[in-house]
Amino acid sequence: MEQIDIVTIFPEICEPYLSSSIIGRARERGHLAINVHNLRDYTEDKHRTTDDTPYGGGPGMVMKAEPIQRAFDSILSDGIPTRSILVTPQGKPFDQSMAEEFSADPRRLLILCGRYEGVDERVVERCIDEEVSAGDYVLTGG
Repeated sequence: MEQIDIVTIFPEICEPYLSSSIIGRARERGHLAINVHNLRDYTEDKHRTTDDTPYGGGPGMVMKAEPIQRAFDSILSDGIPTRSILVTPQGKPFDQSMAEEFSADPRRLLILCGRYEGVDERVVERCIDEEVSAGDYVLTGG
């Protein structure tokens, strides 16, 4: 069974899509397991903050390293071999050949959905195997 874990600050956007059509049927039949994780569940402040100014300086806000690291540590604690990707405009464009490559890879797929001006670079260095772009457009909610 293919296993996918998605880390996002908007889990409510994912569930309706993942519960319908061919993806929903694959989940119902046990061919695909998808777990959506709310990054805010891994924060430690009362406001459940996921963004901050860049660690090394610079404009805008980035996703904080600490909640992402806690989320990854929690997900990866089961020891299942995992391939982690960051969805970001700077990544390699997602296409059919990449979809086939992901499908053939026996490792769990851990997807971090980017937001704001990006992700704290420490996360990319420590946790991410590759960066992938969903396409040349902008989506609300990252």
